[in-house]
Amino acid sequence: MKIQETKHGVILEVSVKPMSKDFEIVAEGDEIVVFCREEPVKGKVNRELIKELSRLFRKKVELVSGFTSKQKRLLIKDVEKSEVERVLLRE
Repeated sequence: MKIQETKHGVILEVSVKPMSKDFEIVAEGDEIVVFCREEPVKGKVNRELIKELSRLFRKKVELVSGFTSKQKRLLIKDVEKSEVERVLLRE
């Protein structure tokens, strides 16, 4: 999985699939795929991604890179890698 611990939190690399029926996070091999309901227009997918991950982890989430790409890197603040893995694998 593409999870990297930093001094500020955890960097999560995800692949986004917009315009899905439901918001869902799926681990496929070593890739994390996030199905978003929004269409990829004017940052709607990015906002949905940040909102849903913030709610899931109960932490502040920032988009680090991939603002206009399907490959995104997100920083989940003040969390450890083990906690992120536990939450994602429980999904």
